Amino acid sequence: MGVVASIQHMPQELQFPMLEFAEALEEKLQSELAVRRSDFIALQNTVTELAQAQRRTEQRVEELAEAQRRTEESLNRLIGRVDRIETNLGRLIGDNLERKYRERAFSYLGQILRPVQSIPLQDMLPELEAHLTEAEVDELLPLDLLLRGRAQHVDDRPEVWLAMEVSAVVDKWDVERAVNRARLLAKAGLLVVPAVAGEEITQGASEMAAQQPVLVLQDGQRFHWQESLSAVLGSTAG
Repeated sequence: MGVVASIQHMPQELQFPMLEFAEALEEKLQSELAVRRSDFIALQNTVTELAQAQRRTEQRVEELAEAQRRTEESLNRLIGRVDRIETNLGRLIGDNLERKYRERAFSYLGQILRPVQSIPLQDMLPELEAHLTEAEVDELLPLDLLLRGRAQHVDDRPEVWLAMEVSAVVDKWDVERAVNRARLLAKAGLLVVPAVAGEEITQGASEMAAQQPVLVLQDGQRFHWQESLSAVLGSTAG
């Protein structure tokens, strides 16, 4: 039974006050309901705004990630170009140094070898092929310079050959290649001193050259000539 119906069954003298109370109660409930509805709508709007803000944030994060990816790709391409430029520059400097040591060999070596000649390796091929395997000849082919001259200030002035590797910055690999290629030329009966030349030399290469020993030409200066020559002459005498 409803509230109004219940009031209608009350005595007449109680119906009017109860009706007023019921109307007031209903009005209050409607007001409370309206407030709750308003709060609920506001909450829904807030949730919607937060969801939209989150989507915008996620989109912004994705845009930033994409921008970072593009930046990294551009940076990697730039690094690649710089590496290629440095490689090409190093090759050009090395080629120029190689030409300089070939053309001005007497300027750098005239005090210790005289006369000094640059010998094309291909002119030596028949003699090399008679003493070396095909693989050993192939290992010799990339040799930068092959120089020949008679050693000064040495009894009998023996003919000495230089197996020289030229690089802008001489490293341990240059020293190792010079030693290995000098060893192969020695198998063909030549008196060969391993040599390296460049504008700079790494610490590791410098230490290895002193230990082997290997002639070092750096910025117009010579290092380890007597030691490397004595090592070759001693091995020949032995």
